[in-house]
Amino acid sequence: MTEDSQRNFRSVYYEKVGFRGVEEKKSLEILLKDDRLDIEKLCTFSQRFPLPSMYRALVWKVLLGILPPHHESHAKVMMYRKEQYSDVLHALKVIRFVSDATPQVEVYLRMYQLESGKLPRNSSFPLEPEDEAFLAIAKAMEEMVEDSVDCYWIIRCFVNQLNTKYRDSLPQLPKAFEQYLNLEDSRLLTHLKMCSAVSKLPYDLWFKRCFAGCLPESSLQRVWDKVVSGSCKILVFVAVEILLTFKIKVMALNNTEKITKFLENVSVL
Repeated sequence: MTEDSQRNFRSVYYEKVGFRGVEEKKSLEILLKDDRLDIEKLCTFSQRFPLPSMYRALVWKVLLGILPPHHESHAKVMMYRKEQYSDVLHALKVIRFVSDATPQVEVYLRMYQLESGKLPRNSSFPLEPEDEAFLAIAKAMEEMVEDSVDCYWIIRCFVNQLNTKYRDSLPQLPKAFEQYLNLEDSRLLTHLKMCSAVSKLPYDLWFKRCFAGCLPESSLQRVWDKVVSGSCKILVFVAVEILLTFKIKVMALNNTEKITKFLENVSVL
């Protein structure tokens, strides 16, 4: 039996006995042992398979550019990241923008605003829509990443990726959603159009917040694996799947407000 045949046989066997993903985990561990991590291969892996929880933060940090590909530099780079985190946090405390009582996600927001030159003159100023999106992503990320330094840097770079790499793509996603929904279930799309709901769907929740606050953590992690590794189109497919999953309920609703409110509060299990 050739090596490929043995691997395929093992994959089928593991899946049958309930150990699906064993081969994938081994493949990722091999990739992570390289002295210089192959970004392209890590992206390909993340597109094809969900990342094991124990390696997710590391892979995300590498793919988001928080850590360099070279293993030997990781400790030193993270030391610099930690120092920068401490310096920014200290500056915010000095100007009394945050305190020890400030919720952690708000601290992350103020740090991001300070570093990006968008800190308002007063902490009582109302939040912008982009700030609300940041807080939603930060709240979800806080549940996934324990270390506060890692958490901040991943949020920061995740949001930056949305604002730069995906800046031109995100506004096109509602149209792509409509096209794919039409292919999957034209009757459902027709119902949404008849209710004048297509333009009122929760696109900000889906595409600007990347489903933060909408999907359970386990599902959200898998979606964000794809977003981090270079695909924002996964957001369209997830949105379509939500509509298909709740088709009966959505078809029973006959006005825009009810449909939008329902979709804003679904939890896909």
